[in-house]
Amino acid sequence: MTRHRLPLLLSSLVLICFVAVGCVTLSSASTTPTAVPAATTVTNTNTSNGSTALAGATTPPADPAASPVATPSAPTDPFGPVVEIVKKAQSSVVTVLTENGLGSGIIYNSDGYIVTNNHVVEAGNTYTVAFASGEQLPATLVGTDPQTDVAVLKVNKTGLPAASFEQNLPQVGQLAVALGSPLGFENTVTAGIISGLQRTIPGSAQESQALVDLIQTDAAISPGNSGGALVDADSKVIGMNVAYIPPSASAVSIGFAIPASTVTNVADDLIAGKQPQHSFLGIRYGALTPEIAQEYNFTSDSGLVILEVEPGTPAAQAGLKPGDLIVSVDGTPMNQVEDLISTLHQHSPGDTVPIVIERDGQQQTLQATLGNQ
Repeated sequence: MTRHRLPLLLSSLVLICFVAVGCVTLSSASTTPTAVPAATTVTNTNTSNGSTALAGATTPPADPAASPVATPSAPTDPFGPVVEIVKKAQSSVVTVLTENGLGSGIIYNSDGYIVTNNHVVEAGNTYTVAFASGEQLPATLVGTDPQTDVAVLKVNKTGLPAASFEQNLPQVGQLAVALGSPLGFENTVTAGIISGLQRTIPGSAQESQALVDLIQTDAAISPGNSGGALVDADSKVIGMNVAYIPPSASAVSIGFAIPASTVTNVADDLIAGKQPQHSFLGIRYGALTPEIAQEYNFTSDSGLVILEVEPGTPAAQAGLKPGDLIVSVDGTPMNQVEDLISTLHQHSPGDTVPIVIERDGQQQTLQATLGNQ
């Protein structure tokens, strides 16, 4: 019995192998078909939910006239829309060069004004703008706003291809395309989606002006992208690229952009010769630590400790004092330094906001009318 079962088993294995080969060929329709031995005919049967390959040694070849084979359609490029977006937007994005490095910029209007990041230009004294056409022109600094990290340059040329800026915030999940010159690679394009809105980068206020109320994207942003454009499916600028969290911080594709409405508001003021207005309280403060909480006997788990109150400021007029713990401002809990900056950023000078503080173990609410910084 054992000696007679072996040929039968081998025959079954051969049949299974033919069936398997037929399946692989059908799933790779774009590759060159494998030649079928003359002694074996393979018939492919198409079904509504897939393709099946059947192998049989005695099956006659199918009549081409009776069973026409449909020509597979060309695959659709999922990134086709990005190509059109880039064609419309790329001419409005430039490279900004200084004697100390480079960044990116966006043509703000046809009269020669370029918007970029303050941190791109703040370390330089001479500026050159390189256009997508390859032309390079010297530029002068019109003005900067360190608090929003926006700056404006001017070149002596008109008729420039200005970008179109979208004033409404994008929606989370929509397409986002970043354009700029990362590491000096001009006219670089990366694509992704909008990952989040009104983001604050924790700890950013410890090194420079806090980065708050930002657009988050997973479109790759690298050094040199700063000042470049983040555009939507209509090729409109929805943000100016400003920062990213590096892989060394265990991050993958976490980048940030300043909303277009912020960029345009600040740029309009700078071009008009006005310094942008920002609401402020007039205090020096720090985050609550366990050591400070124990020293001052604070009962709250989080907040901002007031270290100094400048005389004559809105904080002083509202009755804030050194040693007070700010628990919330306008209903927003104060968990980190950037929370206060973000909350003030949402208000205009002259607005009155409630501030909940803890003093001597008791919470109380003070009213502060914000000033202009």
